[in-house]
Amino acid sequence: MEPYRYDTLSEAVNDLQKRGYTHDFLIEDGAECLFCKQRSLELSPEEFVIDEIHRFEGMTDPADESIVFAISSSQHDIHGLVINSFGADFGYRSSKLVEDLHRRARGN
Repeated sequence: MEPYRYDTLSEAVNDLQKRGYTHDFLIEDGAECLFCKQRSLELSPEEFVIDEIHRFEGMTDPADESIVFAISSSQHDIHGLVINSFGADFGYRSSKLVEDLHRRARGN
């Protein structure tokens, strides 16, 4: 199966939503879980998998980067997106969860 490829963050988000990733997840500063406001649901790292990862560099500054994570949890029957934007000065230490997501995104 051919992996999905997108030119822009908005193209990725629109297609992923059409494919069922309809919930928005947030990573709050210092939190060790993902939070979905729509369902008032918190997911710990053990409760979800990352199905797809798409990276986008900034148009004017390649050091600016956005990453969209398509995640799912069979335990909670939910599919959604985590969008993380940051520049070269982004502090990976702000949250263990953010650090773990980025490590998984890099394949380390």
